[in-house]
Amino acid sequence: METRKKISIAVLGAMCCLQFSGIAKAEEDKPTANLTVAALSKYVWRGFEVSRDSMVLEPSMTVAYKGFSANAWGNLDTDYYGSGPNSGTNFWNETDFTLAYDWTMGPVGMTAGYIYYAFDGLQDTQEVFARAAWHTLLTPTLSIYRDYDNLAGWYMTLGISHSIPITEKIGISLGAQVGYLDAEDASSYAEVNVSNWTYTDKSFSGFHDGLLSVSVPIPVNEYITVTPVLNYSFPLSGDSADLIEIRSLNGGGSGDNNFIYGGVTVSMAF
Repeated sequence: METRKKISIAVLGAMCCLQFSGIAKAEEDKPTANLTVAALSKYVWRGFEVSRDSMVLEPSMTVAYKGFSANAWGNLDTDYYGSGPNSGTNFWNETDFTLAYDWTMGPVGMTAGYIYYAFDGLQDTQEVFARAAWHTLLTPTLSIYRDYDNLAGWYMTLGISHSIPITEKIGISLGAQVGYLDAEDASSYAEVNVSNWTYTDKSFSGFHDGLLSVSVPIPVNEYITVTPVLNYSFPLSGDSADLIEIRSLNGGGSGDNNFIYGGVTVSMAF
């Protein structure tokens, strides 16, 4: 199945992905680093199910200096559902590398970068991306990704977020996001003929997936934060529901197209 791959960020990452939710200050004088490990009940990327009936572990490391950052992220499926020799095993099936630069333009935080997606047993692919986050009510954020390699096309998201204080140090973080997918041709993402659950020769273009998230970052000390998280991913149209379902691990006609998943993330920043 081609879309067992993530190909997450998460944004959005992990959202996946990728762990670039903050805007780095270009004037910062010393390098910073962040080590993160997420344990999640499912791996979902841009609405697509990439794991089933198993926990995934997703380690990530980011180093940053004066606005420049480099990130390495991976996914370990603890009980791989897919077919082949890795079925039912611990399967490290993806490693992503991201280079980015962050800067500010008045009230807007800007990011531009490059992502290399490396898969075990599947064809690698590459993207460039740009992001703009307005530092105002609900922090509206627009992200644009351009895959120019194996899954050529565009993917765009518009999201909002808000934090509700519980105590002086702890708050509930709420997020909502919609995604738009525009495939360059049918070999990347094709529309689906549900009468026999096959792909057509027409490329998919339209609103694709929505994501709702709630998390509670809990600082343990100056360096460590533990964050429980719960997500709900769902299609935004009938065509996108069919595409997500046919690319789910159970396949078209018997798969799912919306997913509730969550877990906990432990981060160490220094």
